[in-house]
Parts: sequence; structure tokens; C-alpha cells
Amino acid sequence: MFYSFNSSAQCAMCRAVLETEEGGVKAEAVNDGIVYLMAFPYILVGVIFYIIYKSRKKAKA
Repeated sequence: MFYSFNSSAQCAMCRAVLETEEGGVKAEAVNDGIVYLMAFPYILVGVIFYIIYKSRKKAKA
């Protein structure tokens, strides 16, 4: 539980595309997609908590 292993995991299709591509454009696109997929759930949860916060603040007043 307190020990971590270093690993390099990647889906087979992403790895094949990135290994055959030379300009770096596709690699940047894959990285942008990963950041988009990572950020969207956090933004969604933040908006939900903000709505809950505003509704509770309005109910107290």
C-alpha cells in the first residue's frame, strides 16, 4: 500500500500512432486530448458544488 511501482502504460493504438509519427503533431494532439479528458470531470464537479453552495447560501438568507 505504501510502495509504488513505476510503469509505462499506454493503449496499443495510441502507442502505434505515436511511434510511427515523426513531426510530433499527433503526440501533441494526444496530450491535449488527455488533458481535456482529465480536466472536464473536475470542472463538472466544481460547477455542481458551486450550485449547491449558492443554493444553501440562498436558503439561509
